[in-house]
Amino acid sequence: MFGRLGAPEIILILVVIILLFGAKKLPDMARSLGKSARILKSEAKAMKEEGRTSAAPPPPAGDEQPPAQRTIKAAPGDVTSARPVSEPSDTTQR
Repeated sequence: MFGRLGAPEIILILVVIILLFGAKKLPDMARSLGKSARILKSEAKAMKEEGRTSAAPPPPAGDEQPPAQRTIKAAPGDVTSARPVSEPSDTTQR
């Protein structure tokens, strides 16, 4: 039923896509799709790295260490604009 697509069929499909979405929207759609793919890839990599590090044994509980700095990212997968953040300490009294 669905044989091989030849050049005329591919051209017809491209013409229909251009008519449906418009020539101005196609570059933006392609850029958005590429950005989404990069974000997905970087997040999957981060999850794999997190899985490897969580398998390590926890440090001994005898010595209390100050909390490590967290990093806030500007956008998912955007590591170029990451910066360390100091979290406020708990000042409540018990």
